[in-house]
Amino acid sequence: MRILLIEDDAVLGAAVRDQIAADGHSVDWALRLDAARDAMAGAVYDLVLLDLMLPDGRGIVFLKALRTAGNATPVIILTALDQVSDRIEGLKAGADDYLVKPFDLDELSARIGSVARRYSGNPNPIIRHRTLDIDIARRSVRRDGRPVQLTAREWALLEAFLTRPGQLLSKAQLEEKLYDFDAEVGSNTIEVHVSRLRKKLGTDVIETERGLGYRLAPA
Repeated sequence: MRILLIEDDAVLGAAVRDQIAADGHSVDWALRLDAARDAMAGAVYDLVLLDLMLPDGRGIVFLKALRTAGNATPVIILTALDQVSDRIEGLKAGADDYLVKPFDLDELSARIGSVARRYSGNPNPIIRHRTLDIDIARRSVRRDGRPVQLTAREWALLEAFLTRPGQLLSKAQLEEKLYDFDAEVGSNTIEVHVSRLRKKLGTDVIETERGLGYRLAPA
């Protein structure tokens, strides 16, 4: 997934960014709301992690503006505001989840996965596809009952296909899911990742439409 992190605390922001990247997601980090608006104008995000107290305004106002404009991008609030009334306000404004600081980074990963599953239309963390058993919550794969080790990028690529079953995804779309603004992406990077996935999961799991992109093969 491609995630926008809006957080002005340098230490926490770096920790969250590194956690998201280690999970295989691409992340763009904005320290102010104006930078976040610019980022969302230039890219399509799968998820926003939103602090409520930013140097140039309140995150809750930013969230309400998103929803008023019809933007349905999932939002998880990350904040030190821990009163029940704060939670209610955030959820009523359109947040999909609310996590109070300080929080465990592994819990954040789990919350991100949970929200992603809800929006993909598959709330079940276990997906069976041909000879594969894919546990989204545990980020693990078994092929014919045997565990398959995937790198973070390979997992992110598989997740992109799983959340859009049967949909053709172009190289550009897949690059957006895997890499942030500052990353240097080689011309054949996606082809390399797809080739490695096929070797691990089965040569016919991912289909190629020459010149157009890739899709998850029918189950």
